[in-house]
Amino acid sequence: MGGNLSAVIGVVSLVTALAAALLAVLRLRARRGIATATQRATYEVLHTAGLAAEPLRAGLSAAGAAKAVRHLRALVGAAGLALTDADRLLALDGRGTHHGEQLLAAARRAVTSGRSTVLGESELHCDRVDCPVRGAVVAPLHGADGRVVGALVAIADSPPAPGLVQATLETAHWAGNQLALAELDSSRERLARAEIRALRAQISPHFIYNALTAIGSFVRTDPERARELILEFAEFTRYSFRAHGEFTTLAEELRSIDRYLTIERARFGDRLQVRLEIAPEVLPVTLPFLCLQPLVENAVRHGLSRKPGTGMVSIEARDAGAECHITVEDDGVGMDPTTLTAGIAELARGTGDPGDDTGQHVGLSNVDERLRSVFGDRFGLVVETGLGSGTKVSMRVPKFHPGVRAGS
Repeated sequence: MGGNLSAVIGVVSLVTALAAALLAVLRLRARRGIATATQRATYEVLHTAGLAAEPLRAGLSAAGAAKAVRHLRALVGAAGLALTDADRLLALDGRGTHHGEQLLAAARRAVTSGRSTVLGESELHCDRVDCPVRGAVVAPLHGADGRVVGALVAIADSPPAPGLVQATLETAHWAGNQLALAELDSSRERLARAEIRALRAQISPHFIYNALTAIGSFVRTDPERARELILEFAEFTRYSFRAHGEFTTLAEELRSIDRYLTIERARFGDRLQVRLEIAPEVLPVTLPFLCLQPLVENAVRHGLSRKPGTGMVSIEARDAGAECHITVEDDGVGMDPTTLTAGIAELARGTGDPGDDTGQHVGLSNVDERLRSVFGDRFGLVVETGLGSGTKVSMRVPKFHPGVRAGS
């Protein structure tokens, strides 16, 4: 699903960019006074469509319909226009308000049948002598999976002509595409939340077992230290299992990692050394929740725990202009790059086993996918490793990205 979703979003982004470029050219020509009538008409249509698209991309709701309906009426060129979902009249602009119940009944029939229909004056009769309504065109709105989610109703002050019928059908098709994209956006958000839940499940049981074992070893010999470790463990799990926000700040993520390393140092003793080099100016940078902790856990669990003697984990975060560059490096046992690549490929196919050496980097794969999903393909992980030479994982995070805020 992720690949198809990315492809759809890529196409939409391209079309949007082309439309924006065309609008810019037309604006420039208009300022210079050399736009033709056709160009001016094209500009007006694209501009109006853009105004209608934004609220529709939030989904079919009363608030979004109220913002979009006026622009949709301008696109169709109707005396009035209504938007409905499967059950309610969400918004109506222009003439025909007093025909709301009749229009809603026709819209419900269109939703049920999935077919458009043309209503004549006899089907929209009323007792008002001055009623201007002479007909309507009802077109279903299709969502992402072809499901009919609502209807667009164009109201006419004369018997509906073929031009109005065609304009209504085309506008309904376009509006349905916007609603389908809204559903895909929602699906992507649900997928991201599911990935975070899966990531928590993959990391937490292993760490919880080791943490409790380490704390238990101090209960009799050093009760005060055991108490401190329990408090650190409680704060770490509170952060890891928090119920809100897909994004956090680098400062919060590092604070949680410090608690994690405090517990791991209790377990490994002097064998585990930690080096931090963090530029203060990047601490407020926003990044996906739990995207650093898996890298540190991999360094400790798969790099240093298998290395005899002392091992070092280094965490760096540097200011790089519009970006923050972060690295997590260990001098542990490393890994054959070919095995790493094969393991990630198996995980992508759903055949990797998180318990074996092939699947041990499931955290890396998950973080990489989430970074690319949020910031784009240019911002995935870079992994440098080799047998006996440790592992270095690098990421780039933009300091600002639309829609990305800590706690959101």
